[in-house]
Amino acid sequence: MKTEAPATARGAVAGFLENPVIGMAPWIIFSLLVGPGRFEIAVVLALAATIVLVAAGRIINKGSTWKLLEIADLVFFTVMAVIGVFASDGTRNWLETYAGEVSNIALALIAFGSMAVRVPFTLQYAREQVDPAYWHTPTFLRTNYYITGAWGLAFLVAAVAGAYGDLVLHDPNNIWTGWVIQILAIVAALRFTAWYPDVARARALRAAGQPGPEPPHLAGMFLPLAGLLVPIGIAVLIFDDNVWWLGVALIVGGSLLTKALTARN
Repeated sequence: MKTEAPATARGAVAGFLENPVIGMAPWIIFSLLVGPGRFEIAVVLALAATIVLVAAGRIINKGSTWKLLEIADLVFFTVMAVIGVFASDGTRNWLETYAGEVSNIALALIAFGSMAVRVPFTLQYAREQVDPAYWHTPTFLRTNYYITGAWGLAFLVAAVAGAYGDLVLHDPNNIWTGWVIQILAIVAALRFTAWYPDVARARALRAAGQPGPEPPHLAGMFLPLAGLLVPIGIAVLIFDDNVWWLGVALIVGGSLLTKALTARN
Protein backbone atom coordinates (compact mmCIF):
# COMPACT_ATOMS: atom_id res chain seq x y z
CA MET A 1 0.00 0.00 0.00
CA LYS A 2 2.82 2.41 0.81
CA THR A 3 4.36 1.98 -2.64
CA GLU A 4 1.03 2.15 -4.48
CA ALA A 5 0.05 5.57 -3.14
CA PRO A 6 3.15 7.43 -4.42
CA ALA A 7 2.84 5.62 -7.76
CA THR A 8 -0.82 6.64 -8.00
CA ALA A 9 0.01 10.23 -7.09
CA ARG A 10 2.85 10.30 -9.62
CA GLY A 11 0.53 8.95 -12.30
CA ALA A 12 -2.07 11.61 -11.49
CA VAL A 13 0.53 14.38 -11.74
CA ALA A 14 1.85 12.92 -15.00
CA GLY A 15 -1.65 12.87 -16.44
CA PHE A 16 -2.12 16.47 -15.30
CA LEU A 17 1.04 17.56 -17.10
CA GLU A 18 0.03 15.72 -20.28
CA ASN A 19 -3.04 17.92 -20.66
CA PRO A 20 -2.64 20.59 -23.38
CA VAL A 21 -4.45 23.06 -21.15
CA ILE A 22 -1.40 23.02 -18.87
CA GLY A 23 0.79 24.17 -21.75
CA MET A 24 -1.53 27.14 -22.23
CA ALA A 25 -1.62 28.07 -18.54
CA PRO A 26 1.24 30.62 -18.81
CA TRP A 27 -0.52 32.35 -21.72
CA ILE A 28 -3.80 32.48 -19.83
CA ILE A 29 -2.03 33.89 -16.75
CA PHE A 30 -0.25 36.52 -18.82
CA SER A 31 -3.19 37.62 -20.96
CA LEU A 32 -5.51 38.04 -17.97
CA LEU A 33 -2.98 39.77 -15.70
CA VAL A 34 -1.12 42.12 -18.04
CA GLY A 35 -2.24 45.74 -18.09
CA PRO A 36 -1.15 49.22 -17.02
CA GLY A 37 1.31 48.83 -14.16
CA ARG A 38 1.14 45.02 -14.30
CA PHE A 39 3.49 44.04 -17.13
CA GLU A 40 6.40 42.95 -14.91
CA ILE A 41 4.33 40.80 -12.56
CA ALA A 42 2.46 39.22 -15.48
CA VAL A 43 5.72 38.29 -17.26
CA VAL A 44 7.36 36.99 -14.07
CA LEU A 45 4.40 34.77 -13.19
CA ALA A 46 3.99 33.48 -16.75
CA LEU A 47 7.70 32.70 -17.13
CA ALA A 48 7.84 31.08 -13.67
CA ALA A 49 4.83 28.92 -14.53
CA THR A 50 6.48 27.93 -17.81
CA ILE A 51 9.75 26.90 -16.14
CA VAL A 52 7.98 24.95 -13.39
CA LEU A 53 5.70 23.10 -15.82
CA VAL A 54 8.48 22.28 -18.30
CA ALA A 55 10.80 21.08 -15.53
CA ALA A 56 8.06 19.00 -13.95
CA GLY A 57 7.24 17.49 -17.31
CA ARG A 58 10.84 16.43 -17.87
CA ILE A 59 11.25 15.03 -14.32
CA ILE A 60 7.94 13.22 -13.87
CA ASN A 61 7.23 12.18 -17.47
CA LYS A 62 10.69 10.89 -18.30
CA GLY A 63 9.61 9.65 -21.73
CA SER A 64 7.92 12.93 -22.59
CA THR A 65 9.14 14.78 -25.65
CA TRP A 66 9.45 18.52 -26.17
CA LYS A 67 6.25 20.03 -27.47
CA LEU A 68 5.63 22.97 -29.76
CA LEU A 69 3.68 24.80 -27.07
CA GLU A 70 6.41 24.33 -24.44
CA ILE A 71 9.03 25.78 -26.79
CA ALA A 72 6.73 28.68 -27.65
CA ASP A 73 6.12 29.30 -23.93
CA LEU A 74 9.83 29.49 -23.14
CA VAL A 75 10.77 31.62 -26.14
CA PHE A 76 7.87 34.09 -25.91
CA PHE A 77 8.02 34.80 -22.18
CA THR A 78 11.81 34.87 -22.05
CA VAL A 79 11.79 37.46 -24.85
CA MET A 80 9.08 39.43 -23.04
CA ALA A 81 11.12 39.37 -19.82
CA VAL A 82 14.28 40.57 -21.60
CA ILE A 83 12.40 43.33 -23.39
CA GLY A 84 10.81 44.37 -20.11
CA VAL A 85 14.24 44.73 -18.47
CA PHE A 86 15.88 46.77 -21.22
CA ALA A 87 12.90 48.59 -22.73
CA SER A 88 12.45 52.33 -22.52
CA ASP A 89 9.55 53.79 -20.59
CA GLY A 90 7.65 54.35 -23.83
CA THR A 91 8.10 50.75 -24.96
CA ARG A 92 7.13 49.45 -21.53
CA ASN A 93 3.97 51.57 -21.57
CA TRP A 94 3.11 50.15 -25.01
CA LEU A 95 3.63 46.62 -23.73
CA GLU A 96 1.47 47.25 -20.67
CA THR A 97 -1.33 48.27 -23.00
CA TYR A 98 -0.99 45.83 -25.89
CA ALA A 99 1.03 42.81 -24.69
CA GLY A 100 -2.19 40.97 -23.84
CA GLU A 101 -3.36 41.22 -27.43
CA VAL A 102 0.10 40.25 -28.69
CA SER A 103 0.11 37.08 -26.58
CA ASN A 104 -3.43 36.16 -27.61
CA ILE A 105 -2.65 36.67 -31.29
CA ALA A 106 0.58 34.68 -30.94
CA LEU A 107 -1.23 31.71 -29.44
CA ALA A 108 -4.01 31.90 -32.03
CA LEU A 109 -1.34 31.82 -34.75
CA ILE A 110 0.32 28.83 -33.10
CA ALA A 111 -3.01 26.99 -32.99
CA PHE A 112 -4.10 27.73 -36.55
CA GLY A 113 -0.55 27.40 -37.88
CA SER A 114 -0.15 23.94 -36.34
CA MET A 115 -3.42 22.94 -37.97
CA ALA A 116 -2.24 24.31 -41.32
CA VAL A 117 0.84 22.06 -41.23
CA ARG A 118 -1.37 19.14 -40.15
CA VAL A 119 0.09 18.78 -36.66
CA PRO A 120 -2.45 20.42 -34.31
CA PHE A 121 -0.54 21.22 -31.13
CA THR A 122 -2.87 19.18 -28.91
CA LEU A 123 -1.84 16.07 -30.86
CA GLN A 124 1.53 15.94 -29.09
CA TYR A 125 -0.19 15.84 -25.70
CA ALA A 126 -2.91 13.42 -26.79
CA ARG A 127 -0.41 10.87 -28.11
CA GLU A 128 1.10 10.56 -24.64
CA GLN A 129 -2.28 9.51 -23.26
CA VAL A 130 -3.63 7.29 -26.05
CA ASP A 131 -2.50 3.90 -27.35
CA PRO A 132 -0.38 4.30 -30.55
CA ALA A 133 -2.88 2.07 -32.36
CA TYR A 134 -5.34 5.01 -32.36
CA TRP A 135 -2.92 7.77 -33.40
CA HIS A 136 -3.85 7.71 -37.07
CA THR A 137 -7.57 7.00 -36.77
CA PRO A 138 -9.94 9.63 -38.21
CA THR A 139 -11.70 10.10 -34.85
CA PHE A 140 -8.47 10.78 -32.95
CA LEU A 141 -7.13 13.20 -35.56
CA ARG A 142 -10.44 15.01 -36.02
CA THR A 143 -10.84 15.42 -32.26
CA ASN A 144 -7.45 17.12 -32.00
CA TYR A 145 -8.19 19.41 -34.95
CA TYR A 146 -11.44 20.49 -33.30
CA ILE A 147 -9.89 21.07 -29.87
CA THR A 148 -6.91 22.96 -31.29
CA GLY A 149 -9.30 25.04 -33.40
CA ALA A 150 -11.43 25.80 -30.34
CA TRP A 151 -8.39 27.18 -28.52
CA GLY A 152 -7.30 29.18 -31.54
CA LEU A 153 -10.76 30.71 -31.78
CA ALA A 154 -10.88 31.42 -28.02
CA PHE A 155 -7.61 33.36 -28.08
CA LEU A 156 -8.63 35.16 -31.27
CA VAL A 157 -11.83 36.30 -29.55
CA ALA A 158 -9.79 37.39 -26.52
CA ALA A 159 -7.41 39.34 -28.79
CA VAL A 160 -10.25 41.13 -30.59
CA ALA A 161 -11.98 41.96 -27.29
CA GLY A 162 -8.78 43.34 -25.78
CA ALA A 163 -7.98 45.34 -28.91
CA TYR A 164 -11.45 46.86 -28.90
CA GLY A 165 -11.03 47.90 -25.28
CA ASP A 166 -7.59 49.41 -25.92
CA LEU A 167 -8.03 50.98 -29.35
CA VAL A 168 -11.71 51.96 -29.44
CA LEU A 169 -12.72 52.41 -25.80
CA HIS A 170 -9.23 53.49 -24.69
CA ASP A 171 -9.85 51.56 -21.48
CA PRO A 172 -7.51 48.54 -20.96
CA ASN A 173 -9.26 47.73 -17.68
CA ASN A 174 -12.78 47.70 -19.13
CA ILE A 175 -14.65 44.94 -17.32
CA TRP A 176 -16.20 43.56 -20.52
CA THR A 177 -13.34 43.68 -23.02
CA GLY A 178 -10.55 43.12 -20.51
CA TRP A 179 -12.14 40.43 -18.38
CA VAL A 180 -15.64 39.07 -19.05
CA ILE A 181 -15.39 38.28 -22.76
CA GLN A 182 -11.86 36.91 -22.47
CA ILE A 183 -12.68 34.70 -19.48
CA LEU A 184 -15.83 33.36 -21.15
CA ALA A 185 -13.83 32.50 -24.30
CA ILE A 186 -11.21 30.62 -22.29
CA VAL A 187 -13.79 28.78 -20.18
CA ALA A 188 -15.65 27.78 -23.35
CA ALA A 189 -12.43 26.31 -24.80
CA LEU A 190 -11.67 24.55 -21.51
CA ARG A 191 -15.11 23.03 -21.44
CA PHE A 192 -14.97 21.96 -25.09
CA THR A 193 -11.61 20.27 -24.44
CA ALA A 194 -13.18 18.19 -21.66
CA TRP A 195 -16.54 17.58 -23.37
CA TYR A 196 -15.82 16.79 -27.01
CA PRO A 197 -13.52 13.72 -26.64
CA ASP A 198 -16.34 11.82 -24.89
CA VAL A 199 -18.69 12.82 -27.70
CA ALA A 200 -16.22 11.65 -30.35
CA ARG A 201 -15.62 8.31 -28.62
CA ALA A 202 -19.32 7.62 -28.18
CA ARG A 203 -20.06 8.48 -31.81
CA ALA A 204 -17.18 6.30 -33.04
CA LEU A 205 -18.45 3.29 -31.07
CA ARG A 206 -21.95 3.77 -32.47
CA ALA A 207 -20.65 4.11 -36.01
CA ALA A 208 -18.76 0.84 -35.56
CA GLY A 209 -21.89 -0.88 -34.24
CA GLN A 210 -20.33 -1.45 -30.81
CA PRO A 211 -22.04 -0.94 -27.46
CA GLY A 212 -21.19 2.21 -25.59
CA PRO A 213 -22.57 5.18 -23.69
CA GLU A 214 -24.81 7.82 -25.17
CA PRO A 215 -22.90 10.86 -26.48
CA PRO A 216 -22.88 13.59 -23.81
CA HIS A 217 -25.71 16.08 -24.24
CA LEU A 218 -24.89 19.54 -25.57
CA ALA A 219 -26.26 20.95 -22.31
CA GLY A 220 -23.16 19.62 -20.56
CA MET A 221 -21.00 21.79 -22.79
CA PHE A 222 -22.78 25.03 -21.90
CA LEU A 223 -23.54 24.35 -18.22
CA PRO A 224 -20.28 25.85 -16.86
CA LEU A 225 -20.76 28.94 -19.05
CA ALA A 226 -24.27 29.43 -17.69
CA GLY A 227 -22.91 29.09 -14.16
CA LEU A 228 -20.44 31.90 -14.85
CA LEU A 229 -23.21 34.36 -15.63
CA VAL A 230 -24.07 34.69 -11.94
CA PRO A 231 -20.60 35.80 -10.72
CA ILE A 232 -20.30 38.01 -13.82
CA GLY A 233 -23.60 39.67 -12.89
CA ILE A 234 -22.34 40.24 -9.36
CA ALA A 235 -19.12 41.77 -10.73
CA VAL A 236 -21.15 44.09 -12.96
CA LEU A 237 -23.18 45.27 -9.95
CA ILE A 238 -19.97 45.98 -8.05
CA PHE A 239 -17.82 47.58 -10.76
CA ASP A 240 -20.26 49.09 -13.27
CA ASP A 241 -23.12 51.00 -11.65
CA ASN A 242 -24.25 52.42 -14.99
CA VAL A 243 -25.65 49.06 -16.10
CA TRP A 244 -26.85 47.66 -12.76
CA TRP A 245 -29.92 46.30 -14.54
CA LEU A 246 -27.67 44.14 -16.71
CA GLY A 247 -26.03 42.72 -13.61
CA VAL A 248 -29.41 41.76 -12.21
CA ALA A 249 -30.45 40.24 -15.56
CA LEU A 250 -27.25 38.15 -15.70
CA ILE A 251 -27.77 36.83 -12.18
CA VAL A 252 -31.39 35.88 -12.80
CA GLY A 253 -30.77 34.58 -16.32
CA GLY A 254 -27.70 32.61 -15.24
CA SER A 255 -29.59 30.97 -12.39
CA LEU A 256 -32.52 29.99 -14.60
CA LEU A 257 -30.31 28.80 -17.46
CA THR A 258 -28.15 26.73 -15.09
CA LYS A 259 -31.25 25.07 -13.68
CA ALA A 260 -32.63 24.30 -17.16
CA LEU A 261 -29.33 22.91 -18.46
CA THR A 262 -28.80 20.80 -15.34
CA ALA A 263 -32.20 19.20 -15.88
CA ARG A 264 -31.26 18.28 -19.48
CA ASN A 265 -27.70 17.17 -18.83
